[in-house]
Amino acid sequence: MTTRTFDIVVLGGGSGGYAAALRASELGKSVALIEKDKVGGTCLHRGCIPTKALLHAAEVAEHVRDAAHVGISATLDGIDPAGVRAYREGIVAKKFKGLEGLVKARGITTVAGTGRLNTDRSVSVGDDVYVGSDVVLATGSYSRTLPGLEIGGRVLTSEQALALDVIPERVLILGGGVIGVEFASVWRSFGAEVTIIEALPHLVPNEDIALSKGLERAFRRRGIQYSLGIRFASAVQDDDSVTVTLEDGKEFTADYLLVAVGRGPVTADLGFEEAGVALDRGFVTVDQDLRTGVPGVWAVGDIVPGLQLAHRGFQQGIAVAERIAGLSPVNIPDSQIPKVTYSSPEVASVGLSEESAVAAHGADAVASYEYNLAGNGKSEIIGTGGLVKVVRLKDGPVLGVHLLGDRVGELITEGQLAVVWEAHPEDIAPLIHAHPTQSEALGEAFLALAGKPLHAL
Repeated sequence: MTTRTFDIVVLGGGSGGYAAALRASELGKSVALIEKDKVGGTCLHRGCIPTKALLHAAEVAEHVRDAAHVGISATLDGIDPAGVRAYREGIVAKKFKGLEGLVKARGITTVAGTGRLNTDRSVSVGDDVYVGSDVVLATGSYSRTLPGLEIGGRVLTSEQALALDVIPERVLILGGGVIGVEFASVWRSFGAEVTIIEALPHLVPNEDIALSKGLERAFRRRGIQYSLGIRFASAVQDDDSVTVTLEDGKEFTADYLLVAVGRGPVTADLGFEEAGVALDRGFVTVDQDLRTGVPGVWAVGDIVPGLQLAHRGFQQGIAVAERIAGLSPVNIPDSQIPKVTYSSPEVASVGLSEESAVAAHGADAVASYEYNLAGNGKSEIIGTGGLVKVVRLKDGPVLGVHLLGDRVGELITEGQLAVVWEAHPEDIAPLIHAHPTQSEALGEAFLALAGKPLHAL
């Protein structure tokens, strides 16, 4: 057995873990980064990056189909699954190589293997022990399923869906959240018949209702089917298909079923509870500064209750590294973290929905405005519909910004600045948005809430 000592031991090399390791190294700390698979975690290898590569391939397919609309002669001969896979894997490999080089250049010790937290706060990897003055838990998440629904065969998680070497003719998606609607968008662009099954009344149910309804209309126009408000009951499969039955008895049959009902924390059988780290439904209990109840042990990313987003993990990892180094980073609440669903059309938001704003402040204190992207020149050029919705306190700051339309994820940072800085629409209205850009739609919404609409009545 070998024992090695560092300033910080990070258990998990995904978004939160490697961000903590990189920032701690910048601040002069010695760091051991323990990862059972590959540094970069789910986001880089099985999540954010490969799925967005698929979505780009899907966008290209749609552009080729619609080329005649803009006077370009082009024909879509088909989708080459092997070619798409090679493109996706090439993107991931390039990003992985870059991250490996960065970690090495920062002098971080990477340890390959499954780590386990011991009662003395050390971390064991096989027969070796790693001791840190501080330990950061960043073990990530896994794809959930439902009771009685076994993954395997024609029942897939998102990881297995990425590895498919065929384009399904018919596919069912259980779950209308981010993962579900993104895969629905991809498969529809690739020519599949797609049906989403969502137990709640709307797609992307955590978004403002205006975005949910707008996405539903857009998906209907694209030929994406969905069943809303009825819960899943059972699924059976054979060699050729899978059939899903809902609680009302309705049945759906397809080639594959993608289970996209959320992600759970990877915290079981890692020694956390034995070491005194409190868990709640599998999530690590932390204070506002991400400290666990065990001195010197911190937790970041998907194992901490709240939004399961890579950029939240980055922010938390950086913040913990800075706190360990004696700095005082600002806490960013989940409501101020931007969210993007990269379907076509995209959904992006930050801050409070109108419903949440009314619940917090009362209906009489809240005002909102929706600007239709039909009035935006650049949106017309690229062929997208959608909307911008801004929620504010009457005579007060912007509380939430909500966007629907292709490419609107690139705009949400401006919305975040408005919300976090508690800007009033009157403060933003004089600022100039370049023409023609989709950002003008945000400007129009701010102008309208400031009482001086330009391209709207």
